[in-house]
Order: sequence, then C-alpha cells, then structure tokens
Amino acid sequence: MPRRIAIVMALMMMAAAGFAQVPTAGNIYAGYALNRATTGPGWGSAGNLNGWEVSAEGKIAPFVGIVADIGTQYGTLQVPTAKLFGGAGNTSVQTREVTYLVGPRVSVTVGKFRPFAHALVGGGHLHQDTPQFAAAYSYAETGIADALGGGVDYKVLPFLAVRVQGDALQTRFRTGLQTDARFTTGVVFRF
Repeated sequence: MPRRIAIVMALMMMAAAGFAQVPTAGNIYAGYALNRATTGPGWGSAGNLNGWEVSAEGKIAPFVGIVADIGTQYGTLQVPTAKLFGGAGNTSVQTREVTYLVGPRVSVTVGKFRPFAHALVGGGHLHQDTPQFAAAYSYAETGIADALGGGVDYKVLPFLAVRVQGDALQTRFRTGLQTDARFTTGVVFRF
C-alpha cells in the first residue's frame, strides 16, 4: 500500500509540474457528482453515491492539458446480509469512496462549447460501516483507480463555464474490479 501511495503522489507532482509550464491557460472545476457504485465482486448489488468532484487542468499544448482530479461520493448501499453476517435479506452499508486521479485531457473549442475527453489514473479509498449492528462491520481499503470519459463545457462568461461530464470509473477493491458510472455537473473557472 505505501508503494501505491507513492505512485499516486508522484503522478500528482508531475501534474503540478505540468501546470507550471503554462501558467496562463487552464481551469478549476467544482461540482456535484453521482456515482452508480457496485459494492464488490460477486456481491450482486449496486446503489447511488452522491458527493462532489474538484479538478484543476493546466494546458501543456493548445489541445492537451494535464488534469488532477479529486472526488468523494458517499451514501448507503444495500449488500446481501449473507455476505457480511450470514442469513437472508439485505444490510444497509454506509459507504464512502474517495478517488485521486491524474492524467491527460484533450479538448477543442467550438464557439461557446468545449468538448473534451480524458484518461485518468491514480488511487481510490473505500470505507464501509454497518453501525446498526452490535457486531458492527467495518471495512477500509486503498486500491488503484482509473477513469475514462469526457464531457462538455459551455462558456457563460469569459472566465466562467458550466460542465457536464461522464466517466467510467474503475476501482480495484476486495481483490476485484468494479466499474461504476460517474456523472458530474458544476462550474468551471477559466484562467
């Protein structure tokens, strides 16, 4: 696990170095995020997690930027009780998923629109609890994460835009691969 954290930190420092190369072009984004999350391999359940996402992009070429992205989504997922404690039915599991991603983004401006696509890699952290039971279940894990997706910015003012974005967010928890659909919308501050 320390090696994974070191890799994520190195990637984020490279992204910061990329920002230093072209300090006059880029954007900062903040918005609401909805993650259609799975609970783990073979668990057969999914649910919605709500939260936020922030990112910073620095241009390294006219159509290419480097993005650093942090997101947190949280909520309650239903997990088959047999998977946790034995027995039948479902158990409510309070879930929080945090991702730290970095990678390239390509974009082009067409009038007031700026469509983009990106490929981000990094790490993720999952924390789950069932506080309603006396023998409470608690689980936490850090793993590798990636997001492939894109979206579009619509310029409202020279320094302000609104964004709609969708990603296929993959995490690797519980020795398996989870592919979630993450949708986000919010405001972009351009500089």
